[in-house]
Amino acid sequence: MTLKTFPFILSALLFFQNSISSKLFAQTESPISKELEDKIKQVENNLVPWVKDQDSLKFSIKDRMAKYNINGLSIVVIKNYKIEWAKGYGWANVEKKQPVTTKTLFQAGSISKSLNGVGILKLVQDKKLDLNVDINNYLITWKFPYDSLSKNKKITIANLLSHTAGLSVHGYGGYMKDENIPSIYDILDGRKPANSEAVHSIYEPGKISEYSGGGITISQLILTDITRKKYEDYMWSQVLKPMGMTQSFFNQPPPESKKNLLASGYLSDGKEMVEGNYNIYPEKAAAGLWTNPTDLGKYVIETQLSLKGKSNKVLSQEITKLRLTPYIDHESGLGVFIKQKGDEKYFTHSGGTKGFICEYIGSFENGNGVVVMTNSGNPGISTEIINSVSIVYEWTGFYNPTIKKTISLSDAVMQKYIGEYMWHGKSVSILKEQNELWLNAPVKSKLYFTSDYDFYINEKEMDYKFIEDSNGFVNGFNDTNNIKVEKIK
Repeated sequence: MTLKTFPFILSALLFFQNSISSKLFAQTESPISKELEDKIKQVENNLVPWVKDQDSLKFSIKDRMAKYNINGLSIVVIKNYKIEWAKGYGWANVEKKQPVTTKTLFQAGSISKSLNGVGILKLVQDKKLDLNVDINNYLITWKFPYDSLSKNKKITIANLLSHTAGLSVHGYGGYMKDENIPSIYDILDGRKPANSEAVHSIYEPGKISEYSGGGITISQLILTDITRKKYEDYMWSQVLKPMGMTQSFFNQPPPESKKNLLASGYLSDGKEMVEGNYNIYPEKAAAGLWTNPTDLGKYVIETQLSLKGKSNKVLSQEITKLRLTPYIDHESGLGVFIKQKGDEKYFTHSGGTKGFICEYIGSFENGNGVVVMTNSGNPGISTEIINSVSIVYEWTGFYNPTIKKTISLSDAVMQKYIGEYMWHGKSVSILKEQNELWLNAPVKSKLYFTSDYDFYINEKEMDYKFIEDSNGFVNGFNDTNNIKVEKIK
């Protein structure tokens, strides 16, 4: 799931809201100690990218919010199975001068899939679902249309949750408030007013990992068909409320009672607000959660404690272990992704909707974690914040940056790369300034070259390679996942 106009001049940088929330994850209010205040300042001033080279620097949250055109940001840091601190920065709504607080709610995007996984596995735990049975055994009001691409193999719920069902529809774009909102059947069948294609097989089930929001939407229908409840009602009573996530909800559109807590989403330039403040996502299991880092921190902690057999507010230790076990793909569990950092394992998920980007990560051992949520269309800062927390809180082996040796290009080589490119349906440009190449996408990122063709940027953990046609003309570049960005001008 998973993740750019020239940065504002200094006088136009966004105002940085710098008030510290003293509300810790505890039964009572506690003042922030000098020691904790120092820790927070260290985290705020030690942001680092994924790669080290001769230009590597440490950045502040203030600097990076300006760099990435981020208006509002909220963080929770988890230590020893408790929320150590929570803090908001910047604006939830710039026009209204509404500051981000620790209670501000953000769209969680694909992080919804993690909570959906908990909800589905609760039904498995209650013996109402079997992870390894054909999904059509549970679908009552709609049936999945198997075809020759599935090669007579049946899709299971485990396939849906782990993105190994071989299904289409990576993600969803959402709908403006005044648009006709499609039913779940319209969405699954790709029928108007749905703005996405039908969910169908593109590979045989169980063969490879192919991220599919469409598959998660099928799991949403399974849940409502089996429970005969609205998705948001089941998730509230069986998942959110038991975990203590009392500010969170899956209602689409959001309830009126939460209106004053909602952040407004902003596009990549940080200036343009999403029309209507935010989009509506009827694909609730895939992208419908509204929450804040404090509530998500409670989910992370409950997962960690359940894994240790020390809590079972929703899932047993056995089911939690199953949820955090890679299924076919070595990184994809049941609603989570598993990362190995040094000798430690972490469960994680990121999310993005129109105008919002977020990420959480939690350790299998020792009760460490971070949640970062922003009302911006730009990724990048969450990884840098997580890296900073890992350094300040001494997560052994977590921050292990890639070491790269960079080279300078000749002017002749640079001239070949200058131009416009089509990246994920959007026009971006590569330009030359002060004898260096920069990517405007629309955040401005310097290109660091390790050969005449290979490059990377600090803002995204990915390697790229320019490609030429048979005549030696550059026609685009590929990323590590072999996704091509075509040169159009």
